[in-house]
Parts: sequence; structure tokens; C-alpha cells
Amino acid sequence: MTRLKDRIVDLIGAVGPIPVSEYMALCLFDPKDGYYTTREPFGPAGDFVTAPEISQMFGELVAVWLYQAWQGAGRPLPATFAEIGPGRGTLMKDMLRTWSRLDPVLAAGASFAMIETSPRLIEIQKATLANQNAALSWHRTIDTLPHQPLLIVGNELFDAVPIRQFVHVGAGWRERMVGLDDADNLHFFAGAGSVDPALLPSGAADAPQGAIAEVAPARAALMSAIAERIAGRGGAGLFIDYGHLEPGIGDTLQALRRHDHEDVLANPGEADLTAHVDFAALAATVRAHGLDAELTTQGEFLLGMGLLERAGSLGADADDGARQAISDAVERLAGSDAMGELFKVMKVLPAAKTG
Repeated sequence: MTRLKDRIVDLIGAVGPIPVSEYMALCLFDPKDGYYTTREPFGPAGDFVTAPEISQMFGELVAVWLYQAWQGAGRPLPATFAEIGPGRGTLMKDMLRTWSRLDPVLAAGASFAMIETSPRLIEIQKATLANQNAALSWHRTIDTLPHQPLLIVGNELFDAVPIRQFVHVGAGWRERMVGLDDADNLHFFAGAGSVDPALLPSGAADAPQGAIAEVAPARAALMSAIAERIAGRGGAGLFIDYGHLEPGIGDTLQALRRHDHEDVLANPGEADLTAHVDFAALAATVRAHGLDAELTTQGEFLLGMGLLERAGSLGADADDGARQAISDAVERLAGSDAMGELFKVMKVLPAAKTG
């Protein structure tokens, strides 16, 4: 049993079952034993590989999109180019290299921000970005960013923001809880708390008994804070995650450890817990702030930004092995059987002017 599992069992023994959202938050962010506070989960040696770790092409194309959004806003300076949830710093490193080649004026005149809550990951990011000639700063939240136009990217950010789950029991929906069975093992239960059916995804009214619905107020709050900043100060945002474009009913909570799935309750603190992102809900939050939200798949986005052309130019002077690696990366990033369809993209932009 993991140390965190012992503590969660003790907690439940003292206070009773806890909501899925609290369990997820403890597993991921507990200061002593949480997943993101105790380990480096990224890459082949970790538990999962993110798009920036697959190929530099991903970061380059994201950088070009943010650059074009900055140009479309009239090239404002000063401006902040930020990444929220920046992992090892690989994406920011690739973006900084791209911006310095595209436009030295931007690279010299803008500020660059990393928004990160994990002290351990901050140290890894600082090592990754140690030799960058850029005005870099670290922030725990977007609240401390300079009050100027914001160009922000979040890759695999929202999937780790804790969700609430509700289970269809009897005539209504009750909050899904983590409690203890007769042998003091962690177990899912239907709790006493109910939810206003209006807050549930479409289809809830027709869902069968035992069906699970997910709502994510913490995601909405984070997206709202970002959208409010962009609406008030100008800028744009790009958010890439695995999830669905249409809302629906179903249990998407999962645990990933050593590149394989495992029981969500098996090893608290030692597995990555995620849930699919409801992009329709995020887009509604963005639009409520008067901004445009455009949704697409990662494959469509990367191909539209010139992935194949960039792969061709990288492979032009490469040997056969390197060309094959580039081709494999294109397939992983944009292929319909890989990340291309599973991952979705939301572009956040100022509302188009009419008239």
C-alpha cells in the first residue's frame, strides 16, 4: 500500500467517504505524496509521453500559431507569451527557439512566463531552459502575470484538473464518492449529495441506472480566469488535450502508470489520474466572456499549420533512420489512430468584428 493510500484510508475512516474530486486532487497534488509533487512523469522513463517530447515539430507549429495570433492583434509589445502546466519545459524551449528565428523583435521585447505549481517541476523546467536568452519568469497562477496582452498555451492541462462524478441512482443523480468496503479497501459508492440536473451533460435524462456523468467546475473556473484576462487585456489562447468535442455521459476517469492503464483506486500518488476534457463546456465558458472558441482535432490543427511541410524540410538532409523517425512522429502526432483524433484543440481568439 502506498503512503498516500494509507493516509486516504485513515482520512475516510475519520470523516467518511470523500468526493471523486477530492480523491483526484489528493492523488495528483498532495504536497507530500502527490503524483506531480513527487516525480517526473514525462517521457519514456516516466508514465506517459506528451506531444512536445515526441517531436520538436509540435512546439514549432504551436509557436507559429501564437505568433500569428500576436500579429493579428497588431503586434502589441510589451506582451506575455505563457505556458500553463509546462511539464519539463520542452514545449517552451522549442517555442523560444522558433520565435527567435521568426522575429528577433518579438523575442527581445516580449516576456515569457511559465505557470507551474510543482516546485519539483519548476526546477526541471529551469534546467531545461537554463541557456535561453529570454525574459523568463515563473508563476503559480495567472493572477501574477503582468497586466498586458497574453498569448497562452496549455498542453495536457485540463485533463489533470479534478472533476466531480455523479451516478444515476433511483430517480436522481448522486455524487460518486470514494469510501471503504468491509475490508477497509478503497471502493466507489453513491453518496448522499445530489446535483441540479441542469448542470449535467445532455443525455443525462435518458441515462440508464448506474450511468456516470462528469462535471468539472474547477476546469470551468480556470478557463474563466484565463478568458477574463484575454478579454480584458487582449491576446489569444491555444489549449490541447484529450477529450471530446460533444458532451456526453460516461466514466472517463483513468489511471496511467508506466505507459499502461491500471485501477484508479490501486496506487494513489503513484499513477497519473486524468479524465477526458469536455471541450464543448470549455468553449461555452470562453464564449461567455465575449471571445471566439474554435474547436478541432490535433491532427487537423497540425496538418493545417504545415506539419507535413515541416517534416519534409527536417528530413531533406537527414539519413534514412532520421527520416523514418520524423515520419513516425508525424503519424503519432496527427494520425487518426494515434493522437490526431484522440486529442482536441481549442483556439481562443478575440471575437471577430462585424460591420
